Formats: sequence, C-alpha cells, structure tokens
Amino acid sequence: MTPSPRLQSQENPLLAIGLRVLAMVMLSTMFMLVKLAGDHGVSIPELLFWRQAMSVPMIFVWLLATGNLGVLATRRMGSHAGRAASGTVGLLCNVSAATLLPLPLQTTLGFTTPLFAVLITALVLRNKVGAWRWTAVVLGFAGVLVVADPDGSYVPPLGLLAGLGAGVVVATVSFQIRDLARTEAPIACVFWFAAYGSLFAAVLTPLYARQHTLVAWLILAAIGFSGTFAQFLITASLRHGQVATVVIIDYTALVWAMLYGWLIWDELPPQHIWLGAPLIIAAGTIITLREHYLSRHISPTSAMDSSVMEEFAEDNPAPQAKGT
Repeated sequence: MTPSPRLQSQENPLLAIGLRVLAMVMLSTMFMLVKLAGDHGVSIPELLFWRQAMSVPMIFVWLLATGNLGVLATRRMGSHAGRAASGTVGLLCNVSAATLLPLPLQTTLGFTTPLFAVLITALVLRNKVGAWRWTAVVLGFAGVLVVADPDGSYVPPLGLLAGLGAGVVVATVSFQIRDLARTEAPIACVFWFAAYGSLFAAVLTPLYARQHTLVAWLILAAIGFSGTFAQFLITASLRHGQVATVVIIDYTALVWAMLYGWLIWDELPPQHIWLGAPLIIAAGTIITLREHYLSRHISPTSAMDSSVMEEFAEDNPAPQAKGT
C-alpha cells in the first residue's frame, strides 16, 4: 500500500526525533517529580490520583479550544474502562518503582517491556516468534539479572518487582490499545484512560490523603503537566516519523534519569547498572528493528499496529508500548 500524499508530506525524521527527545525529557522529569513528591510525604495512592486527575482538564480544554471535542464520543466505554483498569495497575507499578528505586534503575527496568511483549505474543497469543526475538529476550533478561545484582549492592525486592511488574502490565496494555485504536482516536484513548484511572485511584485516595506543603502541591501539578505534555509529544513524534526511527530515542531517558539522580539525590549508577543496562537496551533494539523489518515484509497493517502500541507510551520511559 502506497502512503497517501498527505502522510508522505508529514514525514520529517529530524522533527520526529526532536519531538521524541523532548518527550523523553518530560517523561523523565515526571518520574523525577514522582520520586521528589514521595520525599515530601505524598503517598502512592495520592500520586496515582493526581497524575491522572490533572490530565483530564488539560486534555479537555485543549480539545475544546481546537474544536475537536467530538473525538471523545465512543461506543466502547467498557473497553476504555478495562484498559484504564490495567493501565492503572501499570501506573501503580511505575510510581512504586520510582519511589523505591534509584531513577536509573527504575528507568532501566522500564526497558523490559519489549521482552514481555514477545513472551505474551509467543505464550499467550500463540504467534510464531523467531530466533532473533528469542535471542533478544534471553539477552534482555540476562541484563535484568545483572541489574538486580543478587550478590552485590542491596536492591529493594519490592521495588524490583514493581519495576518488572510495570514491564509486564505495559506490554499487556499495548495489546488492549491496539484493539481500541481500530475504532477510537488516539487522544480519546488517552483522555478516557485518565478519566477512568482517576476514578479508580480516587477509591483509595481518601484513606491516604493528608495535608501537604505548597511545594508538594506544586510538585503534583508539575507531575500532571509533564506527564500529559509527554503524551502529546510522543503522539506528535509518530505523526512525523516511523516507529523504528523514533523508538530508539526512548533510551535517552536513561541519560536524564542519571542526570536527575546525580543533581538532586547525589546518586551515580553503580557498576551493575552500567553492565546490565546495555544488554537490556540491545535486546529492546533488536526486537524493535526486527518488528519493523517484519512489518515491512509481511503485512502493511503491522506497522500501524506497532505505531499504535508506541503512541501511548505513557509514564514509563522505554522503547515500549508505554501504555500505563
């Protein structure tokens, strides 16, 4: 299928890469702010609620101002609610990992999403997975073992489980998003995820809510803004460039995580991060490039599906289907 002139005119790889770099800056900033909010006494249920609740009015006002409010109309509220339920669990894992682990480690564990996506494809969906992707999975999980450093420095087990759990859930949510995107506008998926997610998180929020300083409230507002802005930038990057072009840029999130960890918490990644992260990054890169190759040689719709999975890469910096 030959791309339409309209789609061809939108191709701008340099712009796509620039937007993706900025998206990773905003996403990394959001996780830095999540960790900082935890240091200021904000509980995880509160972080979940405000992260989602602050996105709803931002997206609504933007759609209203641009005359696109009609895209929120849907006949699939149940599917949106189910996606939001899974995504909220993934966001819980992400937020927990960010508060319990050093930022570089949390970011590195986020790169495992493509590994779990391959496992789901092979073991749950029963689709054929070739030697390239199986090799990448083995390589990636070898990197996870190195990062976990079982015989070296202490890594909180709960934080490690949360980081890996986020990878599993985000991979699962990617398949839900792919199904929704067949009938729903991308921004509608993001809006209803935030709307339902804030309702789900609101159940526990009263039990954990407490008074906070002005600084803490400003941090919460910044979390909502940075996370929402990152979503828009991720979507925009995919309008101007191929998935295989922009997705590799997601690994720059590790640079920002290291920088924030050093500047704010005076933490530098230990040796096992430097050794394990390249293995996980290499595995994710192999999977991404292989998926891109197969999409171009097997099915013209596969590339669209991959784009959809990437488009909602939310709250988890990685070449992931960041969908939480």
